[in-house]
Amino acid sequence: MLRAALPSLLLPLLGLAAAAVADCPSSTWVQFQDSCYLFLQETIKVESIEDVRSQCTNHGADMISIHNEEENTFILDTLKKQWKGPDDILLGMFFDTDDERFKWFDKSNMTFDKWADQDGEEDLVDTCAFLHTITGEWKKGNCEVPSVQGTLCKAAIPYEKKYLSDNHILISTLVIASTVILTVLGAIVWFLYKRNLDSGFTTVFSAASRSPYNDDCVLVVAEENEHAGQFD
Repeated sequence: MLRAALPSLLLPLLGLAAAAVADCPSSTWVQFQDSCYLFLQETIKVESIEDVRSQCTNHGADMISIHNEEENTFILDTLKKQWKGPDDILLGMFFDTDDERFKWFDKSNMTFDKWADQDGEEDLVDTCAFLHTITGEWKKGNCEVPSVQGTLCKAAIPYEKKYLSDNHILISTLVIASTVILTVLGAIVWFLYKRNLDSGFTTVFSAASRSPYNDDCVLVVAEENEHAGQFD
């Protein structure tokens, strides 16, 4: 009885604990540093880069932006080992003709780049960037592509989780652990109480149904009655 009751009591608490420590929306996302990443493997036909971007915004994210060598390496490794992505991934980058420089769609600062050497002067109007998953370098290319094989999305960890202090994390962990312990102890006490209650009821019932005389007493009384009948 206790074993059957414990899973139903602990599962909601374990779910609460998992939610307290999970930073990404679900297990399909992968966390690295302060961001969560999602690779959508579906091949889609596109008319503009906004069609690709909408794939990410529909999941509460934006197209991928990369800000250091470690993040670039992480994306390459994950694409090869887990996501099994294509050779080229469209980055969330566009060329701003007003400022004449590349910018990220998620409006983060351009603090890092890994451009491959490309010969000749290029007309950068309608130019997008692609991550070559073999070399890890970035390549410039035309934004007007007929289809995209897989979309890589990125979402920042919510502010309240990203900047949660160590003290708050410790307090949350202690509260969850205390709740689990108290629940288990309560289940054990309830089980013992029910067992003792059922045992006491059975004892009383058995005592009430038992005859005050045993079989030997009944036999002696019967013999005495028989002798008395003979003398009469």
